[in-house]
Amino acid sequence: MDIKVLGSGCANCRNTIALIEQVAAEQGVPVTLTKVQEMQDIVAYGVMRTPGVVVDGKVVHAGGVPTRDKVAQWLAP
Repeated sequence: MDIKVLGSGCANCRNTIALIEQVAAEQGVPVTLTKVQEMQDIVAYGVMRTPGVVVDGKVVHAGGVPTRDKVAQWLAP
């Protein structure tokens, strides 16, 4: 599963990355996690509020740290 976290590297972005890594490890789901920090690239996804999350090419979240339940749903088979 390919996951991109879009954001400048702020605390919310770092927390989002940590949460995704934690939930993926708990569920045993292998993920490739990439940070996208270039504003040009973030806007290209249509995300105006960060952090944004892209799962397998689809924007699934924008603005604020997602909930643990939301992350678990993205990682569910």
